[in-house]
Amino acid sequence: FLDQLAEQLKVYLQDHQINNPLLVGIERSGVWLAAVLHERLQLTESLGSLNISFYRDDYHRTGLAVQTEPSRLPLSLEDRHIILVDDIIHTGRTIRAAMNELFDYGRPASIILATIVARQGRELPIEPQVCVLREDPGKDYIYHISQNPLRMELIRKT
Repeated sequence: FLDQLAEQLKVYLQDHQINNPLLVGIERSGVWLAAVLHERLQLTESLGSLNISFYRDDYHRTGLAVQTEPSRLPLSLEDRHIILVDDIIHTGRTIRAAMNELFDYGRPASIILATIVARQGRELPIEPQVCVLREDPGKDYIYHISQNPLRMELIRKT
């Protein structure tokens, strides 16, 4: 899936004449993916990462644990093309939170969303520009990504 995502990103960047984008992964899985993509795309700018914990509007409702890793971004994103990477988009709330944080660092020229999987169930009008799988296995399954080695599995909920 990483080869496909990297190739789709290369084509997207060429088609839109985008040079020297900033690659930003959303903690944790998005950062793992972004690190591999950063190498495959041979980008010169340092890899950025976002911890969106304080930007989520549903952490207290869903019981998600707040992570304390700080975000790592350049001082300004003003007029920069940003590739925002996450493993899966489902409701769109994670991406909305990430975009809110990005705008705290300036107004990007564009934000390109790259994901491995786009599940159904969007609550916000946010769609990835680059995506490998646009399918939903249903509510009885979850995708699990692991870091070493980097891989994604479809697991049936028990």
